[in-house]
Amino acid sequence: MLRIHTGLYHFDYCSQAPHVDEAVKIIYGDVPELDQPVDFKIRIIFESLVRRFIKPQVSFFSDQHSPFKPLPVSQAAAVLEWGMNWCIAAHEYNKLLIHAAVLVKNGKAIIFPALPGSGKSTLTAYLGLAGWSTYSDEMAVIDTQSGQVSPLYRPVCLKNNSIELVKSWHPAANFTPICRDTQKGDVAHVKVMDWQRYQSLIPVPIVAVVFPKYRANTELTIYQLSHLDAFNVLSKNAFNYNVLAKKGFETVDKIIRNTAHFEIEYDNVADVDDFLTEDIIESCR
Repeated sequence: MLRIHTGLYHFDYCSQAPHVDEAVKIIYGDVPELDQPVDFKIRIIFESLVRRFIKPQVSFFSDQHSPFKPLPVSQAAAVLEWGMNWCIAAHEYNKLLIHAAVLVKNGKAIIFPALPGSGKSTLTAYLGLAGWSTYSDEMAVIDTQSGQVSPLYRPVCLKNNSIELVKSWHPAANFTPICRDTQKGDVAHVKVMDWQRYQSLIPVPIVAVVFPKYRANTELTIYQLSHLDAFNVLSKNAFNYNVLAKKGFETVDKIIRNTAHFEIEYDNVADVDDFLTEDIIESCR
């Protein structure tokens, strides 16, 4: 068993697909040995001897449970990250989890809930490698008492054309090898901060909720959302909203009442950076 530390959650893992260890080293290799209780024990294994040699397939297990169908061994590194997401989303009952990216500047967080294809992860990678702190690409972890969001030490998941696009912006960044032809297309993960920087991060207040939508060949367009519209979309993006029941409702309500909320359509990520910095971060004193 080897150890993966993501800051808030700790995994023991083993993999029968050797290239998974390479991807783990790229993303988490700078984390020192930490004496922390393990939250999850996970495995990437060949369930079938035949499938180990003929059209090899692997399965993800958390303890004795496998939430996914077997997938080609070439996709094992992506399966590991997806499985870790599943572990957290399926078992965290104390904090509100929202399917959203979280970017922080000057101690102020903006969360970005979005559907697949919105360009959320591309925008997250751009901002995270351009001075913002990436608290998450996939999952906002929010304290139900304070309403503050905590950082996770995880990479950004890029798909298809976004991989080469982000490489062109930041050629020195650390990328995992590309997993081809997954259910999401071609997938690679990019490291957006090192462990030393992560250790300096603390929970911070949320000042805005922004729903991004990439649209080619369009100027940045900004729509201010009503409290009701923002509440509906945010609550639908929460993994454990129903599990938390009243506490989930109250936490989403607290976020909406204390933040600005926008929907944006964009083509140029630099324009989005300017809008977020000048109109949200710097205007929130």
